[in-house]
Amino acid sequence: MAAAAELQGKYQKLAQEYSKLRAQNQVLKKGVVDEQANSASLKEQLKMKDQSLRKLQQEMDSLTFRNQQLAKRVELLQDELALSEARGKKNKKSAESSSQLSQEQKSVFNEDLQKKIEENERLHILFFEADEQHKRLEAELRTRLEVLETDAAQHQAVVDSLTRKYTDTIEKLQNDKAKLEIKSQTLEREAKDCRLRTEECQQQLKNLQAALGTRLEESLCIINEKVPFNDTRSNRYNALNVPIHNRRHQLKLRDLAGQALAFVQELVTALLNFHTYTEQKVQIFPIDSATDTISPLNQKFSQYLHENASYVRPLEEGMLHLFESITEDTVTVLETAVKLKVFSEHLASYLSFLRKILPYQLKSLEEECESSLCTAALRARNMELHRDMKRLTAVFEKLHTYISLLALPSIKPEGLLRTNYNLVFTNIATSLHGFHDILKDISKHYSQKATLEQDVPTATQKLITTNDCILSSVVALTNGVGKIASFFSNNLDHFTTSLSYGPKGGTEFISPLSAECMLQYKKKAVAYMKSLKKPCADSVPYEEALANRRVLLSSTESREGLAQQVQQSLEKIAKLEQEKEHWMLEAQLAKIKLEKENQKLKNSLSGHLTETIQERSVLPNVAEQKKETTEKSPREPIKSTSLIGMLTITTDNEKAPDVESREDLIKNHYMARIAELTSHLQLADSKSVHFHAECRALAKRLSLAEKSKESLTEELKLASQNISRLQDELMTTKRSYEDQLSMMSDHLCSMNETLTKQREEIDTLKMTSKGNSKKNKNR
Repeated sequence: MAAAAELQGKYQKLAQEYSKLRAQNQVLKKGVVDEQANSASLKEQLKMKDQSLRKLQQEMDSLTFRNQQLAKRVELLQDELALSEARGKKNKKSAESSSQLSQEQKSVFNEDLQKKIEENERLHILFFEADEQHKRLEAELRTRLEVLETDAAQHQAVVDSLTRKYTDTIEKLQNDKAKLEIKSQTLEREAKDCRLRTEECQQQLKNLQAALGTRLEESLCIINEKVPFNDTRSNRYNALNVPIHNRRHQLKLRDLAGQALAFVQELVTALLNFHTYTEQKVQIFPIDSATDTISPLNQKFSQYLHENASYVRPLEEGMLHLFESITEDTVTVLETAVKLKVFSEHLASYLSFLRKILPYQLKSLEEECESSLCTAALRARNMELHRDMKRLTAVFEKLHTYISLLALPSIKPEGLLRTNYNLVFTNIATSLHGFHDILKDISKHYSQKATLEQDVPTATQKLITTNDCILSSVVALTNGVGKIASFFSNNLDHFTTSLSYGPKGGTEFISPLSAECMLQYKKKAVAYMKSLKKPCADSVPYEEALANRRVLLSSTESREGLAQQVQQSLEKIAKLEQEKEHWMLEAQLAKIKLEKENQKLKNSLSGHLTETIQERSVLPNVAEQKKETTEKSPREPIKSTSLIGMLTITTDNEKAPDVESREDLIKNHYMARIAELTSHLQLADSKSVHFHAECRALAKRLSLAEKSKESLTEELKLASQNISRLQDELMTTKRSYEDQLSMMSDHLCSMNETLTKQREEIDTLKMTSKGNSKKNKNR
């Protein structure tokens, strides 16, 4: 009821202010109408002055024309005077009479001319003064008209803004009044229910106080009789006790962390959509990048918005790590929540991203306001979003400050006093509610902006869909932040009470060392309970255990001897393997020798058979030659050539080496030849690699030289074009200057001629005026 009365009073005050403003509005309208009438009258006066100025100019032109006629008439009279003087010499009498007549005529003409000159001077002065006064009056009237127009525009803008403002406030207050009336009715019903509940609770409280009083007396009697020293009475002694591991507390915190993780995931998704669709909007409105190039400011803004995922995604990862660090086997307080610092760092990186894009976002809105498509209403919505974006960044700065304060105890325990924990949590809750209110305003203003942009004549379907997507992302962001704010406010008591997690009956907070000690004791207790649950293994009989012990002792005594025997046997096996390989090689060599000896025997038998046949059929001298040739032939060397090389062998049976030496020679020869060929091959390979590298370097240098040649030729072409263009410009400017100089010289000559003519006329007029004045004096 008090709230309704207060609201009614506010409504009356606003109604009074609205009536005052309406009266002021009427006065301002009258002033504007009067000023408009004054400006119209001043415009009429200005027209009249312009007409009078034109009349004076026409009179001036007519007077100048009249003066020219009079000057011509004076010249004619002077010519007639000269003729009359010439005739007077011939006829003095006629001259005297004519001179008298001419003098009288001259005096008349001079007087007439003097009057005309004075009248002309007077008219010139009047015309100059009227012209100056008209110009001055016109300037004053124009300045006054401009001032009046600006004042009228300002008054009209003030009137329009006030009417809009107070109509909105009146509508809002009427809605609030209806809501508050409904709320007051519901509160009255709830108050009745609460009175009944309080009565019941008071009765239950009396019963509980009585029961607890009896139990307290009993427990005090037991403590006084049974407990000699109670360390829980002193906080200093009780802090040394190891606290009990509260599993329910950990499960509750893990459940809350899971809910917070889900809310943060929704928030991250909404932020990603908002930044992405904002980037698309910048590419479309007010200039579509598909048809025209957008401004460099919007290009930079869209480039920064494209990087939003690298700043927004880590928020979800940091919250996930914090959720994973809270388990049943840990103790979660601010001193042990190390992962909260990681989340704070990710929030700081996102805050730096918001600070980076804020100037570009504000400038983009200002640029959109300056475009020709932006109406006054759309400009007002843009300025409201301009203010909302600043408030959004400020709220994120507040949240980062408070979360970094909560992360301090895990790194630097003395950085934040424990008495301030409750204050920090309450400030986070208020900041979240403020965050939710700002997002509501952004959603409202952006919906109005989207409806106004649909009425723009150049609005496309792509712009409309992008606006709808941005509006849906802002609504999702508002709902997500509202859930987070309500979740934090509902669980604020649990967050503040969970910080006093410590020994039973104590008021001190738990330290990381006592938490570690508590977890170690918990693990030991769990292991002990598991060991109690394990079934006992089958035991070995006593006699069998004694026998196994004797065998074990004997085996340990003979271990060293067995190790030595194993080492000796291994050495013997290695030697035997070497001998085996040696004898296998000897057997192969012997087999080769046997095959060669068999071949020799076969060859010798065949040779003896041929010799016996030849001895019977051939002469003795031939036999002697045969002997000589057979004696010489074994001593001649035999050359064997192949692809690898050439080998020279002598077949003297007496001095020839045996088979083994010959095989060694052949082997050494082939090995030397192979080594020589490999060295040649390696040399050729290295040379080819070197030549290939040089060729590649030369090819690169050639390509670079061609590119530089092309660039230099293009530069040369551009330079030649610039030179030709500059030469053409020089020629054109030279010609124009020459033409201007010739025109100026002609103009100066004509001006000099006119000046000389005017001087001569002035001199003649002065002379005539002096002569006339002298004659008048003589008369």
